Amino acid sequence: MQETSNKPDTSATQTRIAGSASVHIVGIGGVGMSALAQALLDSGARVSGSDRLLDRGDATEVLRRLREQGVALYAQDGSGVHAGLARLVVSTAIEEDNPDLQAARRLDLPVMHRAAELARVAGGRRLIAVTGTSGKSTVTAMLGWLLAGAGLDPLVINGASVVGWDAGGRIGSVRHGRGAWAVIEADESDRSLMRFEPEHAIVTNISADHFDLDVTRQIFERFRTRVRGTIIEGEPAEADIEASAGWRGGFRLEGVDFAVPLPGRHNVVNAWQAVRMARLLGIDAAMLARALAVFPGVERRLQRIGECGGATVIDDYAHNPAKLAAAWTTIAQVFPRVTGLWRPHGYGPLRAMMDGLTESLAQVVRPRDKLLLLPVYDAGGTADRSVNSTALLAHLRARGVPAAAVNDIGAAEVTLRAAASPGTALLICGARDPDLPRLARRLAGHTTLPTQQAQP
Repeated sequence: MQETSNKPDTSATQTRIAGSASVHIVGIGGVGMSALAQALLDSGARVSGSDRLLDRGDATEVLRRLREQGVALYAQDGSGVHAGLARLVVSTAIEEDNPDLQAARRLDLPVMHRAAELARVAGGRRLIAVTGTSGKSTVTAMLGWLLAGAGLDPLVINGASVVGWDAGGRIGSVRHGRGAWAVIEADESDRSLMRFEPEHAIVTNISADHFDLDVTRQIFERFRTRVRGTIIEGEPAEADIEASAGWRGGFRLEGVDFAVPLPGRHNVVNAWQAVRMARLLGIDAAMLARALAVFPGVERRLQRIGECGGATVIDDYAHNPAKLAAAWTTIAQVFPRVTGLWRPHGYGPLRAMMDGLTESLAQVVRPRDKLLLLPVYDAGGTADRSVNSTALLAHLRARGVPAAAVNDIGAAEVTLRAAASPGTALLICGARDPDLPRLARRLAGHTTLPTQQAQP
């Protein structure tokens, strides 16, 4: 493994966002866009944004936090776009007929992709990019936590919130570090990882998700050519993995035992990859073991929310075959019964993953479990809606999977409450839909998401 120094980069007075910049973010309520908004605020930029949820009068916790930090929020009708903006930021999900984008075109404003803006924010830092099909948010969070615990004070921009990093009304997916290193999650789903030229990288794993396996492999092969230093990937040897027990696991590296305070073998692999990268930067292994042992976890990544009728309520972002299988398998190792709710996050992904979902769920959902399927989350636009949850349900039933349809969140809540009993896990899964985490905390009697104190 190539070694490198963890001394600050003396050329670190490079491209930083000017405090006078005024940036408008389209779809600001999403996990990636809200993180970018927080990072821009931290850099001194003035930020505004729009979101389709605001069109429906739905102010999520994320949008509330941004507003309280001074972000001007608008419906997605073009009203927030004006000539004084330095640039408009969009994601791949924003279609050409979007009113904000059309307004920016009329005003001849620069339009930036989210990944390009993220690269700009991280400019001047020594960049570590974490990518892969699954696990990248957890690995990004773990690596940022470890570097912070070692005193390197990294900037971290993630696709999920670290428990405790939301203190003071912040968006918890961003750590406002001032050190030489930046750790960012790089997304393969729209090939935007190709916008980065990191010093080092972690590729967590490769499987079919947004593309078939051959295309996915090609994307990551191209990404590897953009990494100047070392790429960490793979898994520890089985002999070095401690068997998971309850809500923890562990591994041994360089003669040091590492406790992983999260459930599942996949989280042991996540932690091993993060530790290997931190060791690459020269951080003492014993110090890393102490930091990892108190890692507080990531929101919506097998997050225990509380209890409902004696059952344990768990919230997770799982939305593809590998992630759903990992979540269900991990929970099944701890609980005799699992009643899980899942909502496909888009029509296109569901169509592409139909066979993989059928196979994965048929392997992990036990006869005593129950899978509840919501309709596909519909964010509007010009999606082909010809394949839906009903098609998946038919495939699953043909394989003998105990699955049923629920028409909406209200019906799902009634069904989950009826299934609640000691020894049961109520598992809420899915991406994009803000009603999923709301349901989880409603079931557990919370009005806000539970938080823990986190220092690094």
